[in-house]
Amino acid sequence: MSLFRNTLSVGGLTLISRIFGFIRDALIAAVLGIGPAADAFQAAFRFPNLFRRLFAEGAFNTAFVPMFSGALETQGPDEAKKLAGRIMSWLVAAIVIVTILAEIFMGQIMLVFVPGFVDDPEKFELTVFLSRIMFPYLACMSLMAAYGAILNSLGKFFAAAFAPVLLNIVNIAVLVPLAVLAIENPADVAFWLGVAAMAGGVAQLALVWWAIQRAGFAPRISWPRYNEDVKRFWLLALPAIAAGGIIQINVFVGTVIASQADKAIAIIANADRLYQLPLGIIGIAIGTVLLPELSRHLSAGRDTEARASQSQAILLSMTLTLPAAAALIAIGVPIVRVLFERGAFDAAATVAVSEALAGFAVGLPAFVLVRVLQPGFFSRRDTKTPTLLAGLSMVVNIAVSLALFPTLQHIGIALATSVSAWVNVILLAVLLGRRGHFRLSSGETARLAGILAAAAAMGAILWLASVWARPVFAPGAFFLFQLIALAAFVGLGAGLYFATLHFTGIQRLDPFLARLRRRR
Repeated sequence: MSLFRNTLSVGGLTLISRIFGFIRDALIAAVLGIGPAADAFQAAFRFPNLFRRLFAEGAFNTAFVPMFSGALETQGPDEAKKLAGRIMSWLVAAIVIVTILAEIFMGQIMLVFVPGFVDDPEKFELTVFLSRIMFPYLACMSLMAAYGAILNSLGKFFAAAFAPVLLNIVNIAVLVPLAVLAIENPADVAFWLGVAAMAGGVAQLALVWWAIQRAGFAPRISWPRYNEDVKRFWLLALPAIAAGGIIQINVFVGTVIASQADKAIAIIANADRLYQLPLGIIGIAIGTVLLPELSRHLSAGRDTEARASQSQAILLSMTLTLPAAAALIAIGVPIVRVLFERGAFDAAATVAVSEALAGFAVGLPAFVLVRVLQPGFFSRRDTKTPTLLAGLSMVVNIAVSLALFPTLQHIGIALATSVSAWVNVILLAVLLGRRGHFRLSSGETARLAGILAAAAAMGAILWLASVWARPVFAPGAFFLFQLIALAAFVGLGAGLYFATLHFTGIQRLDPFLARLRRRR
């Protein structure tokens, strides 16, 4: 199956997950609003996710997938399965140690993670309590990501892409009764959300475990032993852990800074959910498919095919990402109002979240490009270079956050995240080009410029339309009319954008449709 079809498959399932996620987030916003309990829940939920990205999606995937894909290509399935078992045994050991230490020292950890909560003892204690409930979620999600990496390397993308849907379904199953019962104590609501997060993690792990058993590739977990394969893995993984650590330091610094302002963490978390929709559908989907594909091409010496895959990934990702970024900037208030403004989530919260959303949207293309460019290094088993570049971008993020937060608060943190991502993209692209691994042709660069122009024009039209339809999107207006109007805006923007690309010849749609129809 082609990169294009695999990306659409993973992206489509991610879209389903994000739709359920929006329902979940809308319910969370309705029952928790933006206040101390929401801050506590979001901070507690972010903490195990920090380690998940560090251990599972970060170090494990970037170091393991090239090794596993190479073993499949050159040594066969049996040796690849043994390799997976040896490496996963170390992952399990690391997760167990981290989980035990975190549960014991959670109070002290939260003093560092959310120092701004200390002045509100009730809020701080709730955060510690929820963090202890949800931290074992790390074990479920790390194992799920590891099994998913094996399935993706085998070309089986469904289970790992569908698993997040289960988390959202479990959360919704808990939230609906909470909304109906209208529980008055937000701390009680946050407790049940923490329990639901753990239950969802178990459901996700069960799904991928069933899929890997069915594929006959379940690795054998044993007492960790050190050998040449493990040594090679750690030589690749340690820089990736450092790179993931740098990224999570960015998250940590943003959380620490945001904790100094009331409601800032909850505002950023809600904006984050919205821009993660296109990032997940496009960037994460392409990165998930691209890394094993590049690794297989390079292991077999197919350098031309590897460069072609990366070019295709960049053009495809920007064709879909640039209009999404433009729309989030142009009609952020209507989007947030329709999705979130109800119950405890008021009009002031809508404005604040849409402001942060615009700041993140500026960097959305960069967030996607980082995921497209990094596999160019990881597939060549170079994890050190992305680590160094991530370190430089971290310095930029911290400096810009500290400079902007006193005046712009949540907007400043979002803009700092975007600026640092663009710095990372520029450095990744320059180094790939200098090493001769990748460079866009003049024709591809011209197409990219045309895509940018078409997206900007679409954004301007949507903004003008939102000004004209301002009464429809006024606070308290009839929800059904707002929903229909927003759907019409989405249809108008997509229609104008893709028609412009097609009829101007910037990007004809026929090749995309042909790839979609292409059989294995």
